[in-house]
Amino acid sequence: MADRIELNKIQALGRIGVLPEEKNRAQPFEVDLAIETDLSVAGSSDDLDDTVNYGEVTELVAGIIRNESHQLLEKVATRIASEVFAIPAVTGVQITVRKMRPPLPEFLEYSAVNIYRSKKSR
Repeated sequence: MADRIELNKIQALGRIGVLPEEKNRAQPFEVDLAIETDLSVAGSSDDLDDTVNYGEVTELVAGIIRNESHQLLEKVATRIASEVFAIPAVTGVQITVRKMRPPLPEFLEYSAVNIYRSKKSR
């Protein structure tokens, strides 16, 4: 089992969806992220430079939600994975993206996708 940094319930407003109303009006999204990386050096050094800065990752995720427009949650999750993999120390990532108010006539708390990617499988 790899070491992990977990970031849960990152919230941002975005325009993600297929319907015209989803493209024109921002709606709430929530993202959970588990980043696989070796934390042993940071565990010994107590130095931020020896780990993944989760403040920067949180801003990156929120920025993708706020500033990009996509039709599918699958695309958003893939974009987040791609950007997180730009951090050299990251070896794997698990991402859940939730649409908190899906435009359906039935009550649904949220819709979501969950993906796992590793550098080995890329």
